[in-house]
Amino acid sequence: MGFNIGQHSNILSSFAALNSHRYFIELSYNGTEFHGWQTQPNGITVQECLDKALSVYFRQEIVSLGCGRTDAGVHATQFFAHFNVADLPVEKVVNSLTGINSLLPYTIAVKRIFEVAFEAHARFDATARAYKYHIHFDKDPFKLDRSWLYKGDLDVSKMNKAAQLLLNYIDFSCFSKSNTQTFTNNCKITEAGFEQVENSLVFTIKADRFLRNMVRAIVGTMILVGKGDIAIEEVSNIIEGKNRSKAGQSVPACGLYLVAVEYPFIDNDRIVE
Repeated sequence: MGFNIGQHSNILSSFAALNSHRYFIELSYNGTEFHGWQTQPNGITVQECLDKALSVYFRQEIVSLGCGRTDAGVHATQFFAHFNVADLPVEKVVNSLTGINSLLPYTIAVKRIFEVAFEAHARFDATARAYKYHIHFDKDPFKLDRSWLYKGDLDVSKMNKAAQLLLNYIDFSCFSKSNTQTFTNNCKITEAGFEQVENSLVFTIKADRFLRNMVRAIVGTMILVGKGDIAIEEVSNIIEGKNRSKAGQSVPACGLYLVAVEYPFIDNDRIVE
């Protein structure tokens, strides 16, 4: 029986998988100076910096895959990615935080690395994500690029009533960036609301998945309600109309934070055995 190149390639791939382990890495970053998470040719990204640090430290080419995309200027207090490492003891990989952090800029911090099943996927295995959006009303140099300075009055009570309407819907095409490569615009939102913290507002939203630009478009629409430009009930009409041009403008990226990503095998910051 003959032996072809395709068979040889498959055997090599299988052999490499047997000598590789998959890891999740948890990190946080200040997104101000980055052109988002995903590597691209036009600017420095978080993924580019992380992959370079991992590759240098482990002395092999490492390509990570993140739990999702964050746009330019968006921050993350909790972000997960997965990557594979071959021919190294698990103990060496999971105990590499100090070395990897020393290779990263101060705007990126790795919190932990842990082994997962080889089929585990940082993006597709996530069951929920949560974002927070920060708004402040007085000029504050220490909130520059970390919160959105809004000049004006807002009716927070009306905004919270409008936010609750989001829980009644699944199709959020009206809040999606145009021309995105997604199979569906359906998302299940389980939490949405504003909290007043001193002289600032924090909007929290949680869902099983999010569309590109979705949170910033939602906040922009809630601002219209808070200003009195549209009635609370109009939010339902906007969602049902599925037309992005009818919703509010996207608020600036500086106030947006990815704050939590949930997985079935991670429980209360511990790995589920």
